[in-house]
Order: sequence, then structure tokens, then C-alpha cells
Amino acid sequence: MKMKQTTIKLLVLVLLCSSQKITAQQPLQLTVQPSKPGAPIPSTMWGIFFEDINFAADGGLYAELVKNRSFEFPMPMMGWNEIETKGSTASTLIINHGKENTANLRYASVSVNTASGVYGLSNEGFRGMGIYAGKQYNFSIVAKDHPGAAVKVKVQLVNASGKIIGETTLESFTTDWKKYTAVISTTDTAQKGKLNLLFEGNGTVDIDVVSLFPANTFKNRPNGLREDLAQKLADLKPGFIRFPGGCIVEGRDLTNRYQWKTTVGNVDDRKLIMNRWNVEFKQKSAPDYFQSFGLGFYEYFQLADDLGAEPLPILNCGMACQYNSAEVVSMDALQPYIQDALDLIEFANGPVTTVWGKLRSDMGHPAPFNLKFIGVGNEQWEAQYFERYKVFEKAILAKYPNIKIVSGAGPYSNGEYFDMAWKELKQLSPSLIDEHYYKPPKWFLDNASRYDKYDRTGPKVFAGEYAAHTKDVNASEGRNNWESAIAEAAFMTGLERNADVVNMASYAPLLAHVEAWQWRPDLIWFDNLRSTGTPNYYVQKLFSTNRGTTVIPILKNGEVLAGKDSVYATAAIDKNTNEIILKLVNISAAATPVKLELEKTAVQKQAAKMQVLKSADKTAFNTLDNPVVVAPEEKTLAITNNKIDVTLDGSSLTVIRIAVKKL
Repeated sequence: MKMKQTTIKLLVLVLLCSSQKITAQQPLQLTVQPSKPGAPIPSTMWGIFFEDINFAADGGLYAELVKNRSFEFPMPMMGWNEIETKGSTASTLIINHGKENTANLRYASVSVNTASGVYGLSNEGFRGMGIYAGKQYNFSIVAKDHPGAAVKVKVQLVNASGKIIGETTLESFTTDWKKYTAVISTTDTAQKGKLNLLFEGNGTVDIDVVSLFPANTFKNRPNGLREDLAQKLADLKPGFIRFPGGCIVEGRDLTNRYQWKTTVGNVDDRKLIMNRWNVEFKQKSAPDYFQSFGLGFYEYFQLADDLGAEPLPILNCGMACQYNSAEVVSMDALQPYIQDALDLIEFANGPVTTVWGKLRSDMGHPAPFNLKFIGVGNEQWEAQYFERYKVFEKAILAKYPNIKIVSGAGPYSNGEYFDMAWKELKQLSPSLIDEHYYKPPKWFLDNASRYDKYDRTGPKVFAGEYAAHTKDVNASEGRNNWESAIAEAAFMTGLERNADVVNMASYAPLLAHVEAWQWRPDLIWFDNLRSTGTPNYYVQKLFSTNRGTTVIPILKNGEVLAGKDSVYATAAIDKNTNEIILKLVNISAAATPVKLELEKTAVQKQAAKMQVLKSADKTAFNTLDNPVVVAPEEKTLAITNNKIDVTLDGSSLTVIRIAVKKL
């Protein structure tokens, strides 16, 4: 009897397993309804967020190769080393000329007598200088001779072993300050090159603003941007660029805050300050991290222009970082901060007859930048923020009623401070409220339907900073693994599906140097010569380059897919190209067959374009040495009678574009 019962149990178990196997193989039936258009998808839906963290500006996007080019670091010779051989009688003295130029206080005075020896200064760059073979580099220096001096400067680019890979000579300096330029052609590549200035002759020469740029910058602009990094931003086709941060806006205290007016005008006269990330983390201190502001507000606006993106500047609201000093300016001293906001709008949009519009024109852009958005504060919370925000909002809208103001819900995605922010701000007139979420991957999966039940009549949402954070690994790029990227993709389907609530979204942070980072994960990693998009970058790119113009339903039994059967989905139509665009995320390790039915649609072609981003290994990530471990693949799909059979690969993001005859 006991044996018979055991046999029956085994039979039931086999049948149950077989049943489950058959069920798992049944296709997921999805209906796409292009005849039921929903919310418009704003052109600003997917954008980028730039903050000068992880050497993102100086040493990164800003293409200047010389560190501490004007000797303005608190340790004025930081980044510089003397080169001296037997027989030379020489020295360098740092001169502070005070009131002559309060933004550029110091210069180096070099006295030489090199009848038989060599004396010079060597600049190490930002963790070295990346120099390519067969390229041209634009060198410049501001200099003047002392009376009676006869000094010439040999300018050399050298590799890590000291081999000369490019050189030129400057001489015949005058006794007045003057800018001297030269073009250096290179013969070899150096990952960690240096710039040497060798002084020959007798006498004293004063030098300042020592600069070296690759001739090939993005859009070939002088004082320009590193070409490969800027191109990676352009390839995202962002709808907006938020700048300059981030916590940079706040500063550790108000003295250290970002002040846009010190970042415009003559590049050589912009006042350097310490980058707050210099001292933010004891375990990742960066004592040589400063902001030269060569990449300033004019260049940010210019970049937005070049990318076809809406500029979104964020300004200090009279509050320093609440995680640091929590310093606030008193309400009766707030007016200069408000005036900065009003003047920035004039700088961006004002006619050339205005003070700030004229400066924009003098810098090379007579046409307005057509600024539409401005952010007040970054990541503040509690009553002191709302009190100051109200005053900003009233003043800005009184003078510029069409400007859309972005306020913030603070650093938390829920809880007391978050709820307080929404309650207070809904009583005011912000166009968007900025929400931030740095959470584990599971949070992103669980919150894909976060906005399904948000108030449709309140302020719109700006998902201004988000990234899925996984466990630490040794490799710099390692936290940008596929587990984090696919979780973000699932979450983003919910952002797009709720485009009537969420109008803007941007991953954060954007850039990181593999040898000089303070924060991980980051969207794009780079060293002195190379850069790589992460799996997260490719998720952002697939969404932003396949945005569509209008949300449409994609349903299973009349319900949206936000994790049902391990699938997340969103659909849109693109009225500009007459296409249906589907984004499908399968978080299961197993492949999932799907039957798609296009209701009331006349397809134009019997094939659809498909891009697939996938990895069977959730710990997989891209590195500078192996940049396409996780990267999109392009395929085609057959369409039969308005139906598509597709198998979603395990752990994948699939984007399908279907050309139709009329929308």
C-alpha cells in the first residue's frame, strides 16, 4: 500500500512539472492599440545631467590638458615640477599681483642662466595627458620678458618614459603681457604624457595661462570639448541638458557655491574655486580637484545648442548642502541670489542691447539661447527651502511669466521630507518637481508603476537623478553592470507610459575618469585616451533615440505590463516617421515567446526593425579594454496579418520599430 502511494505521488509530481513546462512555453499575448493615442511624449522626455564630479569637466569633457594652467591652486605649483640639470642657474618664483587681476592672482616668474645646463617646468596633466600620434595640438602661453632678457622656451610633449613626441619653440617675447601660440604635431601616442617647458638663455620671463588643447575638439571649437566624450552625449540625442549639477550648485558652504557670473566672459579671467568633491569623501579625496570654469555657463549653453537639447540651468537658492554645512543666507540678504536668476535669463534670452545679452553677444552668440527652463535649488528640503523658493518663483514669474521653473522634492524618493515637499510645492506654481532615486535594482523593478496613480492635475515630474546601485566591485566600471541597467530599463517603461506626468528624466552622474572618480555608478567611463558607454548608457540611448511622439496602449488582457510574467512594456507612435515603437523588458533569465497583435493598423512593410540589448550574466559590464560586452544588436522581424511573433531573450531589452501606412 505504501509503495502504491509513493508511485502515485511521483506520477502527480511528473504531471505537475510537465504542466508547468507547457505553461511556461505558452506565448504571452499582447495587444497594441495605435488607434487609442494617449499622452504626448515631450521632446524633453530623455535628457542628460552634467555635474563636475569624477573629473567630469577639468580632466574630462573640457579638453584642456594642462592642470593648474594659471598657478591658481592653493598650492600654486601643484601639477608642476621643476626640471633641472647640472650647470643651470635658474629658479621659479610665484608672484601674486593682487589687485591687477583679482580672478587671476598669480603668475610664475622664471629666471634662467642656462649656458651649459637645462632648466624647465613640467606639467603632469590630469592623471597624465592623453596624446594621440599624428595629431595637432594648440599650445598657448601668456608671457612677458623682463628688460634685457633673452629667453626662449622650448615646448615639448613627452611620453611616460620621457621620449619627445612633439615640440616647438617660442621666442622674441616683449616686455608687455602678450599671448603666444604654436601648433605642435605629434609622432607617437602617450597614455600618460607630459608637457615640458624648457627655458634657454639669460634673464627673466614671466608666464601665465599655460594651455594645451587638441586641435580636434567637438565641433572644432576653440576652448572646446573633448571630441569622443561630447560625441557620446550627442549620440544620445538628449532632449535637454541639466547643468552644472547637482551638489556642485550648493557648495559645501555658500562661499564654495557655484556662481554662474564667475564662469562667463574672458576664459583667462574666470576665478578658480575648489571643487567640493575635492574633500567630500575621505576614502576618495582628490586634493588636485578644482574648477577652472573654462567650461562655464556660456559653454554649457553652447553645448545644448550643439546637441539640439533644451538647456536646464540649476541655480543656488541661498542654501548650501544640507549634508555639509547646511548654511543658509538670511531672507533679507537673498536678493543677490534672485538677481542672479533674473540676470541669467537675460544672459540666455535678452537682446544684445541689454547688459547680459551684450555679454553673450560679445562672447560669440548674438542670437538668444531660447532658455525655457530654470531650476531653483538642487536637493534641498524642509521649511527653509520652501520659504526661499517662494520668493524666487514670485520674482522670476513676475518678469518672465513664460519661464518654466523646476523645484525639488529633496534627496529622498518617499517619506516625511518627500511628502512635505509635494504638499508645499503643489500650493505654488512650479512647472516641474525634481525627484531623485539612487536605489538597489529591486526598487526600480518594484516602482515601474510608481506614476500610474500620480495626480494628473499637479506639477509635472522631473526624474532628475536616478541610477540603480549594485554591490561594490574592484573594477572602476564594475558597478555599471547589466543587473542595474535592465532594472533601470524596466523602470523607464513606467516613466514613458506616464508621459503626461513625467516630462523629463536623466540618469546621474554622467561621466567618470577611471583613475579619478569619487562616485559610482556613472553613465560613461573614460581615461586619457578612451571612453566607453556602459550597459546603462545603451539603455538610455535605446530609449532616447526611440522616443516616439505619443503613448499608446500595449496590454495583456486589458492591463499594462509592469512586471507581469517578468515583462515590462511601453508603446508609442512616432507621427514624424509613421512608426509604432515598442519597448519590451524581460527580466526573467528564460526566453519568453510573445505574440503581438497590432489593432486597426495598416503596416507599410512586412518586416520590423528590432534592437536587442541583453546579457545572460547580470554581473557583466563594459570596460575600456572590452567596451561592447553588453551592446545592442540589430535584427529584423516578420509581420504577418498585423501580427508579430517574437521571442524575448532572457534578461533583455528589446526595441521594435514598425512602419505603418498612416497614423
